[in-house]
Amino acid sequence: MNILVTGAKGMVGTALVNNLKNIRDYKNRTRPNIVIDEVFEYDLDSTEEELEKYCREAEFVFNLAGVNRPENQEEFMNGNFGFASQLLDCLKKYNNKAPVMLSSSVQATLSGRFGDSEYGRSKKAGEDLFFEYGKETGAKVAVYRFPNLMGHSRPKYNSAVSTFCYAVANDEDFTVNDRSTELELLYIDDLVEGMFDLLEGKEKHCEYDGVEAVEREDGRFCYVPATHKVTLGEIVDLLNEFKEQPVTLMMPKMPEGSFAKKLYSLYLTYLPKEKFKYALKTNADERGSFTELVHTEDCGQVSINISKPGVVKGQHWHNTKWELFIVVSGHGLIQERNINTGEMVEFEVSGDKIEAIHMIPGWTHNIINLSETENLVTVMTCNEIFNPAKPDTFFEEV
Repeated sequence: MNILVTGAKGMVGTALVNNLKNIRDYKNRTRPNIVIDEVFEYDLDSTEEELEKYCREAEFVFNLAGVNRPENQEEFMNGNFGFASQLLDCLKKYNNKAPVMLSSSVQATLSGRFGDSEYGRSKKAGEDLFFEYGKETGAKVAVYRFPNLMGHSRPKYNSAVSTFCYAVANDEDFTVNDRSTELELLYIDDLVEGMFDLLEGKEKHCEYDGVEAVEREDGRFCYVPATHKVTLGEIVDLLNEFKEQPVTLMMPKMPEGSFAKKLYSLYLTYLPKEKFKYALKTNADERGSFTELVHTEDCGQVSINISKPGVVKGQHWHNTKWELFIVVSGHGLIQERNINTGEMVEFEVSGDKIEAIHMIPGWTHNIINLSETENLVTVMTCNEIFNPAKPDTFFEEV
């Protein structure tokens, strides 16, 4: 299948093209029903001859081209209606009835605060044109009214989320006029997956009640249901947590599919290169070193322990705290003894065979570097962050 993407250099176009190529090149094998031969990329610097070729050979069209920040209001209609008309006329010229997708906006509802939106009117005109094209030609038409989109785009342009991400990541001042203002946001990766669903004929349909999409199997419009409604205050509070992570080591909760997980990934794309790395505090002595790597709100912490040749570390037990020791380099011995029964266990460990060993509550334990020349490197996870006021750690030799 040959796929045409107009507006290929915009935020959505760039992400979609990159991911279509992943499928084309068999780097993404999660969508075996989509087989792609060519991805045609059309944008402002493309020629009319290229558009003619693409419209002649395309077997699916994503029309993402549009204008959202023109110098004058008339450009809305020229960019959002005018090019759509040119594209559809070109497809009709070659009797190409390939399915076509239109990227519209929730502003096209002309409801609520969008009631007097010139941008919305231009998008509505484009929608009407596409629906009429579908009736005239019989081609499948999929019109999406996207809410606010959330992806890597130019800050201080038309995305509050990108503006805030950039400002926080780059230590710039910014203003939130009303923390209670709520946005409905669609993350770029979810949008792309929605476009893959469309290619597979699994798109969701809806109608609109004001600005709200209501799922209906027979709905005229298509939509991607994976949106998040969050306030500006919630967004900036999360971003400030992310900013402090290199200092606190605290990784905020980011469950699968959550807004926080998506926002953190987006925030990272705005970090200046000098912030790609950050220093960690290492506690070192004659025995080796111990460095805390990551703290979590509900799963404790992860650390790295380095023991010099012949060194014994540990020799303590816990009431409730538990740990996992994972030797990743070197050769060592882990010993554990039940402090009540005296029962003993030993585990010879090596970076050549990576295993995880539980340190059980009520069992005093140690880790011994058996090598005479090499350091013993151990990843240690613990179910709680170390609290010096309540360490739950009691010295006792194994």
